[in-house]
Amino acid sequence: MNSIVKLENLSHRYTSAWAIRDINLEIGPTGITGLLGSNGAGKSTTMNILCGALNQTEGNVFINGIDMRKQPDLAKREIGFLPQNPPLYMDFTVVEYLRYCAGLRLMTKATMEPAIKEAMERCGIAHFSSRLIRNLSGGYRQRVGIAQAIVHKPKLVVLDEPTNGLDPNQIIEVRSLIKEIARDRAVIFSSHILTEVQVLCKEIRMIDRGRIVFSDSMDAFNNYVEPHSVLLHLENPPSTEELLAIPGITKADFLKERQVRLYFTGDQDITEKIVETSVRNGWRLREIGLDKTSLDEVFKQLSNQSTQ
Repeated sequence: MNSIVKLENLSHRYTSAWAIRDINLEIGPTGITGLLGSNGAGKSTTMNILCGALNQTEGNVFINGIDMRKQPDLAKREIGFLPQNPPLYMDFTVVEYLRYCAGLRLMTKATMEPAIKEAMERCGIAHFSSRLIRNLSGGYRQRVGIAQAIVHKPKLVVLDEPTNGLDPNQIIEVRSLIKEIARDRAVIFSSHILTEVQVLCKEIRMIDRGRIVFSDSMDAFNNYVEPHSVLLHLENPPSTEELLAIPGITKADFLKERQVRLYFTGDQDITEKIVETSVRNGWRLREIGLDKTSLDEVFKQLSNQSTQ
């Protein structure tokens, strides 16, 4: 694989405890890779080292083949970074702020203005170019933050929790923008929210307690979070034995007189079987809903596997 990012045995400690330990991963030239982990798992430490904001205790970071420790200026030119709290200057207009950011990236005057115009158009903020950033909504401020991350046309864009604090419509808009950006460059999308990563990413790297516990495709990861139980409300509930007679059902727990949780094997047509059986036997099914494995349970499963 032609890697844009390569981390080799990356480790870091702030005091005596290791924040991250022996992280190895590679990321290709295009597409969105999700970096998933609970708060405190080591995501921010990994991203800060990856972007050159923090020197690692051990290990190597290569950006487009460039060693971050040996040639940090060259490596950082290949990176666009949007922290969780975008570093916006509220008294700048959008275009003033992007000019400032382009200058920090040492862009020449000849390339700066066309690049700023392109970044604003791609992020849908060109019509706000003369507006003060303080007068923009949260969603548009986030777009400005993304624009500064791509204005110098980096090969890698790192986004730390980019949808935090946005309303549902803004989240959809920012997701669409991230997908568009990832067509011609690599994007690392960090989040502690599983659904955000599932919607956007094809590849996933999961960190728990400072270690990579999963590194594969989203399809492979989804095997861990497929529904494994279903919750029913029945007006005329049957016996446990009758429920267990449904093909694929392995366990039945009555939570209340008319509410039962059924556990099943990986049969994706199980809801249809339950509905058909209920109608046939007059159980008067009122509600049915699939349960998902919680993110904490997924972390626990994968962490246990990684230490075996």
